[in-house]
Amino acid sequence: MQESIPAQLRFPPVAGLTVRGDFDGGAISSDFGPLILRGVDRQIGLTERLAAVFDDQRHPSYITHPLRDLFAQRIYQIACAYEDGNDANALRGDPVFKLGLERQPLDRAIDLASAPTISRLENAATTQDLYRIAQAYVDQFMATYATPPRIIVLDLDHAEDATHGQQEFSFYNHHDGGHCYLPLFLFEGLSGNFITAALRPGKRPTGAENAMIVKRVLQRLRAAWPETHIVLRGDGHFANPELMRLVLEDPHADFIFGLSSNPVLARFAQPFLEVNRRTHAVRGENARRLGQPEPAPTRTYHELDYAAGTWPQPFRVVLKAEVMSGDDNPRFVVTSLRLPTPENLYRDLYCARGQDENYIKKMKNDLASDRTSDHRFLANHLRLFFSCGAYVLHQALRTEVLVHTELAQAQPATVIIKLFKIAVRVVQYKDRIRLQLPSHCPVKGLIQRVTEILFLARPPEPLLA
Repeated sequence: MQESIPAQLRFPPVAGLTVRGDFDGGAISSDFGPLILRGVDRQIGLTERLAAVFDDQRHPSYITHPLRDLFAQRIYQIACAYEDGNDANALRGDPVFKLGLERQPLDRAIDLASAPTISRLENAATTQDLYRIAQAYVDQFMATYATPPRIIVLDLDHAEDATHGQQEFSFYNHHDGGHCYLPLFLFEGLSGNFITAALRPGKRPTGAENAMIVKRVLQRLRAAWPETHIVLRGDGHFANPELMRLVLEDPHADFIFGLSSNPVLARFAQPFLEVNRRTHAVRGENARRLGQPEPAPTRTYHELDYAAGTWPQPFRVVLKAEVMSGDDNPRFVVTSLRLPTPENLYRDLYCARGQDENYIKKMKNDLASDRTSDHRFLANHLRLFFSCGAYVLHQALRTEVLVHTELAQAQPATVIIKLFKIAVRVVQYKDRIRLQLPSHCPVKGLIQRVTEILFLARPPEPLLA
């Protein structure tokens, strides 16, 4: 029911005319994004796959919103920058979001789910549901390949997820300086495709815990890709014997991890650092004489076979002996790879791991994966998976539809602003629905290209139960 006193918007006069506004525009949406997301989702079957593994405990007589619709609604809203579950109350009647979920846009009797319904879904999640969803994301990742790839790089990284209340398993983390969760994200390092994730308590993970998660992922990958070479890559807190043994058990796997310094490695690095200090001093003196700026850091690369007391065997350790104007900067990497030169292994293979942090930034900053403010840990885990679903849709859109366009390398936030946040008027007739977009839309050609690709693409066969 409409409010008795509609909201009035007042603006300064323009050209001698008064300017007033209200919210009586009718079936106008501020978001074109759900229609694009629906097209991508129809092609990759993401929300159908996720909903299929979730155990719906609701009584069939009282179900108004199918489980797949609830998953799609929540993921589409996050992908359009509506990360708060309460946004569902305002968006449930939005005509374009309803079209995105294949409902008649102007029929108020079939509005989308409200925020309480979304909240009940999040709090209904069990550990078994979350485990199956994690597996479904691995299956979704494998489905992006028509044939088994020759090699994939499995990037591992934890990310701080700050907590601000009484969330279950929220612990103080000294390294991050606050109470938080510490979720583990797994991406494919060559493509940026999401593999899976696990929400964790805020304490530092043990090697056994990391190995337990990675082992299950590897088992699922190996069931479909027995010959694919898998390289595990991560920073120093993944260089533990449990993960090393896990790789040694697989003849088609290798690892490359950062390694913290210790007295033995420091003694090995010292002669190379001394030589580089002298070289850097000479370079700096020559630069001063010629009136040039300070030279770039002086660095060389070296290697040795080394084994800590807990390691199953000696491994190759690569040293980057770097000297800067202010201080020394030695860095170490441990790996089971033998062929790359020390410089290539560190500079080209290990340093590329930094791209994984950019993927996590997209997940956190653009798609609100850290919006874990529910009290229950399992509900927060499902919220994390909703944001992961939004990332998968954006990644598929960018790599499969927006390729060779101005948004081919764009962040999700840029795609949302330029492509999704476009006003649409929805007009419904007896036999058709007409969408009216702005006449002076600056991305008119791009929208036409994207919608035509999604219209002509043939959706895959439905998933088997």
